[in-house]
Amino acid sequence: MPNVKIDHSATLVGRVRLGTDAYVAQGSVLRSNSDSLMVGNASWILENSVLIGTEKHPLAVGSKTIFGHKCIAIGASIGNLCEIGNGAMFLPGSKVGDLCIFGEGTLIPPGHVVPSGSVVVGRPGRVIRKLTSEDRDLISRMRGGSLGLDPHVENVINREDLGGKTMGNLYEYEGKYPVVPKSALVYESAEITGDVIIGENTVIASGVRIIGNSHGPVRIGANVQILENTVLHLLPDNKLIIEDNVTIGPGCIIHGTHIGAGSVIESGSVVCDYSRLGKNTLVKAGSLVKQRSVFEDHQILEGFPAKPIGKNKQDLKRPEWIIR
Repeated sequence: MPNVKIDHSATLVGRVRLGTDAYVAQGSVLRSNSDSLMVGNASWILENSVLIGTEKHPLAVGSKTIFGHKCIAIGASIGNLCEIGNGAMFLPGSKVGDLCIFGEGTLIPPGHVVPSGSVVVGRPGRVIRKLTSEDRDLISRMRGGSLGLDPHVENVINREDLGGKTMGNLYEYEGKYPVVPKSALVYESAEITGDVIIGENTVIASGVRIIGNSHGPVRIGANVQILENTVLHLLPDNKLIIEDNVTIGPGCIIHGTHIGAGSVIESGSVVCDYSRLGKNTLVKAGSLVKQRSVFEDHQILEGFPAKPIGKNKQDLKRPEWIIR
């Protein structure tokens, strides 16, 4: 498309609105549920980032805003001329003003408001100071010496759902080949290798990597959703088991664990080998479940490392950012 650059391995799903000179880099995924994602002029989304808009929480990104590598933004509003460090996360309902700088790995919680001209770091993000003249000069230099904003020019890209047209990329390993039922939805850019069995009506989204090599089997139940750019793998002499009705958000790393039925693993979380999560567990965004951790049913886990902060009194509902 003229005036928009989308690298060959980037994926757009749904109706996405990109400003002129916008750039979507390799491995990045933009998913728009119900025409809910807009990116301004000359904004860049660098490698392996995931941006998702939903009907309840559209995602709007201003002009000349730069996302670093492996960022995640779901249902947020982000202003113009922002500089976003690698691995930063913006959760639904968060609002960011213009000319903000975010340190690497910063996490902006749901509904959090960041004023214009802020420098933000941490998990959760906190404002450590206001923008200085040196900061403004840096932002300007990285944008060709200009903080000026041209009138928005919209390029509408309407990509119908890419799942189901092909069965993704399935690879044999040492005589074992993935088993995927016809009812499963595997997106074109997903890759599944070796000793992997997937249940009925499961969704494997864009950029997901599931690696069942000689270390052990991967077993994924029915009606599971594993979302964009998540990686599943395991250490030797281990198993990776995901029970029915589990939701795993975008940008997660799931490694050799057992996840109980109905659990929700929110965006950017890491679950390590030999751990076990009971049924109906909620792992909050950006959390780390350490090796050999064991948690009972219905726990709410948060932190780095994750610790229980409460219990789910009812069965978890699927988040709004799933694939519908």
